[in-house]
Formats: sequence, structure tokens, C-alpha cells
Amino acid sequence: MKHLLATTTALGLTLLAAAPRAQGQTADRKTAISLYGSAFQYKGNFGSDYWNWAENKYSPGISINRYLSPGLDLALSGNYVKFEKSFAAGAPNYGSNFNTNVVNVNLGLKLKLLKEDAFFRPYLLAAPGVAFTSREGTFNGNGQSINLDNDELQFDLFGAAGLNFRLSDGVALFVQTGQHFPLSANIDGNPNRDDNSIDDRYLQHTAGLTIAFGKPKDTDQDGVPDRKDKCPDTPSGVQVDENGCPLDGDKDGVPDYQDKCPTEAGTAAMEGCPDRDNDSVRDGDDECPDQAGVPALRGCPDADGDGVADKNDKCPDTPAGTQVDANGCPLVLDSDNDGVKDDVDKCPGTPAGSRVDANGCPLEIDPAVRQLEQPIRFETNSTVIKRTSYGTLNKMVQALKDHPEYSLRIIGHADSRGTDEYNQGLSERRAGSVKRYFTGKQVDPARITTEGRGESEPAAPNTSKTGMSQNRRVEFKFEFYIPSAPQP
Repeated sequence: MKHLLATTTALGLTLLAAAPRAQGQTADRKTAISLYGSAFQYKGNFGSDYWNWAENKYSPGISINRYLSPGLDLALSGNYVKFEKSFAAGAPNYGSNFNTNVVNVNLGLKLKLLKEDAFFRPYLLAAPGVAFTSREGTFNGNGQSINLDNDELQFDLFGAAGLNFRLSDGVALFVQTGQHFPLSANIDGNPNRDDNSIDDRYLQHTAGLTIAFGKPKDTDQDGVPDRKDKCPDTPSGVQVDENGCPLDGDKDGVPDYQDKCPTEAGTAAMEGCPDRDNDSVRDGDDECPDQAGVPALRGCPDADGDGVADKNDKCPDTPAGTQVDANGCPLVLDSDNDGVKDDVDKCPGTPAGSRVDANGCPLEIDPAVRQLEQPIRFETNSTVIKRTSYGTLNKMVQALKDHPEYSLRIIGHADSRGTDEYNQGLSERRAGSVKRYFTGKQVDPARITTEGRGESEPAAPNTSKTGMSQNRRVEFKFEFYIPSAPQP
């Protein structure tokens, strides 16, 4: 019997191994079985063995427990013990002996203290029940000898205090001490009784294992019961904490299984990755993590908006809309496809297919336009255009409108009458008069060049009226329009 407690513990461990899915008795695991061994100590009319460990009587026990609430359990327990004692010579009751088997069945309430998941939980137990006693023996005293042989059933009052140790989710170890009061029981058979009917009673010191059975509801199968699960819809296979929520190692509010940067605190918008400059490009992909930029340039800024990051832009102030090369500098284009780049093309509007020189200007004027280069004549000392010249001039106006790439040089002349200085001024005024005619016809003044040659280039000798009439003239020469060239 002395090895009963160790045997009971071994039995409990065996049952635990056989029920690996068992968990601690909780609202999810409401039924539990306790296996235990007890040491009993008798007290009666023959004296007290209380706290006399040498007189312990050992026996096994079992209880079935049912969870009622976080602080209350219902327990049905059964115990067996055999009390026996003989009084040797010289004892007051020499010759007396008793051998009493006691079976207890108790149903009680266990008041649990502290929290359900605490490592140890004190508790109090009040468990009324019945005690069946079967007694044999002999009583010697008062000048008489009585043979003891009877069976009795008494109402039993049992109260205890204990401490429960939570070893794992499946098993708890408990120790408990309580006292049984089987009312009117006569365990030792002594006929000399007290008036209170509780003169025979006994202590029960218990140690054992409690195993809870059942399976809690766990909708998302993460190992945390729904009752405790603060994240009940966690996807299958995701690691969770004790509250059933996905692990978040960097504490940024983005679960590790969704976090693209699980070791760096970030933002939900960046899938858990940091973005120091708040430009919507995660730092790991951002080539300029400390400067707000644009996603298209891997997070680098582009001040002039030309599509080239500032750090690579050799022309950072390019006007908006300008086509640029890989260095952010304006592309050198050939808008009129004449083979001369715009930056050196002095005739950028040359018609397609025209032969051009190194300046991008056509090599020759249209012959039909050249035929219009007919001089007009003036009266002596006059700058007034003759009406007979309007037709010639209007044809040249139309040619300029048809050919925006052309310009017109107007050259004034004079006959030999008067001084050279006067004739020079007169030739310039004649050229200016004709220019005003063209500008009056909405021809851009920039396309009209004027000059005066005085009497220096006569078309005929000034020795006759006819010759001098031919020298009072304005001549024309079509050229290619170069906007950058200065116009007089």
C-alpha cells in the first residue's frame, strides 16, 4: 500500500500518453478524470492518528470532474480505505482490535481561485456523500468483551482544500487535504460514544493527476480555440500567437505571412515594407530612399518632368514637353527631314525632297519664281510706284505666300543726275517704298530685305533720257528665308 501513490502516478502518465489530444479542463474541455492516491489518518474513541504519518493508511481513488464555469467544477469521487488497529498488552483497551473497510462516494462543488490558465490554482471543495463501513473486531473494556461484526451506511460530510498545478494543456497535478465526517459512524467499534455523532472521523491527504478530454471548436484550425481566438479567420497554415492572431515580428500591423519585409517595420500600403520618403516606393526598391520621387524612376525625383531622374539628368532645367535623350538633354531633331539638324538648320521649313546646302536651305529657287524677278521703274527724283508695276509686284507677293521658305531682296537704283550722296539716299527710299507695298499685302517684314546702290550700278549709260529711265529702277532677287539673319 505504501507504494500506491507512485503506482497511481504512473497509471496517470500512461493514460496521458494514450490521450495525446487531451487538454486542460476548461470551457472547451469540460470533462476530466482524476486518478490519485491518498493517505488516510484515523481519529476516534481510541485516540487520534492525525498528522502521524507512521500510521497512514494508503489507498487509490478516482473522480470524474465536470466544468461548470471558470470558477466552479462539479466532482464525483470514489475512495476506498481499510482502517485497522490492535491494542497490545498494557494498553488501556488491551485485547481490543478493529478492521474496518470504508468506501466513500462524494459529489461536491470545487471552487477554483485565480485564472484558468494560471500555472497553479488553489481551490476549495465541499463534497457531501455517503460512507459505507464494514467492520470486524473485538472490544474489551468496562468489564466486558464485545464481538464487532456489522455493516453501516452513513451520510458523509467532506471538505478539502487543494492546489492544482497546470503541467501542460493536457495534464494537471494536484495535491489536496480534507476531512471526512461520516455522521454517527463507529469505525473502531467502541461503544463509548460522544454526543455529537462525529467522534469517528479521518483525514484524507491526496496527490494525483487530472486529465481532461475533448476537442475545442477551432474553426480556423490554428490550435487556438474559438473562445480565445481573437483572429478566428486566420488562413490555414499561418503561424499564430497565443491569441490566435498571425505573428507580426516587426510589430508594424502587417502579419508576417503578408509582410514583404517581415524584419522591418513598414506600412500596410507598402505590404509591410518601409518607405522613408513617402513616395509610394518601398525602400528596398527605392534608388533614392531619402528623396521623394516617382515610381516610374524607382523612387527618384525628376524636377523638370522629362522622364530622366535628377541624379542622371545633365540638363535638369529642360522645358516641359521637350524631347530628351538618356541624359535628360534636348534631342537634336531634323523636323523637316532634310538631313540637317534643327540646331544648325537655317531653313527649318524646307519642303520635303528639296536639295539643301550645309545650312539646310534649298540649293536653287524655283525657276518659275525666278522669272518674276523683273525690275520696276520710277519717274525722275520719285519714289512713287507706278500703277503699271502693280501686276508684277502682286505676282511676287503671291510667290512669297506660296513659298514661306523664300525671302525677297529689294535693290534700289538711281540715274546720275544729282550728287552721289543724294542718289544713294534716293535708291534706298525707292527700295523702302516697294517694301511697304509688300508689307501692305501682309508679307512678313522680316522676309523683305532692302538696300540702295545709288548710281553705282547703271543698267544703261546715263547719256540719254532712255538710258537714265532704265537706271531709275528697283530690282528683285528671291532668296531662301533665314529667320536668324538680320534684316535691314
